[in-house]
Amino acid sequence: MAMAEDYNKIYEELIGFVPPRIQQRIRAGLECDPGLLDMVENIRTRAMYPEGMEVKTAQMILFGILLSHVAPAAEYHARGAMRAGATKKELHDVAGLAFLFRGLPAFNLAGEVLNKIFDEQEKKEKK
Repeated sequence: MAMAEDYNKIYEELIGFVPPRIQQRIRAGLECDPGLLDMVENIRTRAMYPEGMEVKTAQMILFGILLSHVAPAAEYHARGAMRAGATKKELHDVAGLAFLFRGLPAFNLAGEVLNKIFDEQEKKEKK
């Protein structure tokens, strides 16, 4: 049976850290039903890394879906896409697609997310 560190590693590799909500899911799952947590994480991993596309593409799609829901978790998938090689322009193009179906709320969230993560990246590169 996997430990918290095993689950955390997956998120750290993808986005660089484990989001607080994910930390709570892992903690509760390990305490209450480790078998169910393991099944959930295996299904999530299988769906998140489809055989027919690169990680970058999958993360960009997830970013667009979450923007269309105006979900703050869009940031995590933008980070995943960026770490897999997506440019700010590519992610902005995805935001344009989300705008078609959700309008300015999605596009505003995208601007907020993209500026935040790419500003952070730029600061790291200057150090």
